[in-house]
Amino acid sequence: MKITGVELRRLRLPLVSPFRTSFGTETHRELLLLRVVTPEAEGWAECVALAEPVYSPEYLAGAEQVLTTWFLPTILGLDEVDANQVGPALHRFKGHRMAKAALETAVLDAELRARGVSLARHLGATKTRVPSGVSVGIMDSIPELLDAVEGYLAEGYLRIKLKIEPGWDVAPVAAVRERFGDELLLQVDANTAYTLADARHLSTLDNFGLLLIEQPLGEEDLRQHAQLATRLRTPICLDESITSAQAAADAITLGACSVINIKPGRVGGYLESRRIHDLCQAHGVAAWCGGMLETGIGRAANVAFAALPGCTLPGDTSASHRYYRTDLTEPFDLVDGHLAVPTEPGIGLTPLAGPLAEFTTETTWIKNP
Repeated sequence: MKITGVELRRLRLPLVSPFRTSFGTETHRELLLLRVVTPEAEGWAECVALAEPVYSPEYLAGAEQVLTTWFLPTILGLDEVDANQVGPALHRFKGHRMAKAALETAVLDAELRARGVSLARHLGATKTRVPSGVSVGIMDSIPELLDAVEGYLAEGYLRIKLKIEPGWDVAPVAAVRERFGDELLLQVDANTAYTLADARHLSTLDNFGLLLIEQPLGEEDLRQHAQLATRLRTPICLDESITSAQAAADAITLGACSVINIKPGRVGGYLESRRIHDLCQAHGVAAWCGGMLETGIGRAANVAFAALPGCTLPGDTSASHRYYRTDLTEPFDLVDGHLAVPTEPGIGLTPLAGPLAEFTTETTWIKNP
């Protein structure tokens, strides 16, 4: 394809309720959308970087700057481009995987729309719907937490993930398990909040039959995670540590995890995510698709990825209204605990003009010279 130009669009969407993790509280979601325009089709993608560099070194303004200063001039300088060329073309630029993922995904979306092929089909999805889990932030009190979990279960969510941190871990987990029973699929996510010195304390979570504990230690602490794994019965899942297929291979080889949360934005895109998926399948490692509070644009692509055969656990592919009263696309609705996999070409959805205009704060158009 020949790219005519690229639009970068900044947006600000209010969340239904504040979402608190061990690294902060969000009340609004700052967003960056990319629209790649070609003579054949347009492609959309969502950059999942947060406003501040607290989840990873990337942040939204930095992603926008690296896209406009280096990535887009490089890609627009190519005579023709497809999604498989984006990664190699940007390889000389270190890091910035979320920005790279957004650009690659927008190109891939335009390419697949032009060919009339859905992203799910292109990636090799085998499911028409995917089981949906929900991530529950840190609350002010256990009664508030129990009410929230009860509400999500009433909506039909099949798995509950509790965000934890020191001082908010064993007691809330015990309360949820006692209230909702051993049948509940329950896991926890620490977002790097602990150290290996907390191993004995974390081992008390073994008493609650958790599916997994996600990223208990620092993102660079692969060896420490391997040591922790020998001291816990609860499976360790890595998130922030997995930045590429190579990082996943290292973690598996070291015994640092038995589950991997694949977040396409974090690893550089859906093509690299597919490589990690295949690696997990080859080594018998469970995998699932994580989320970053995406709107319908990012959620559509995540649901397509979650439909791959190696995604064996419910992901963070919640319904649209979990986070947004008004989504940017037609909403994803929960049906019997599942979300339908989009079947239209590309990611399968296009932003609605009304919400797109309402929540946009700034647009930049970069034309191919």
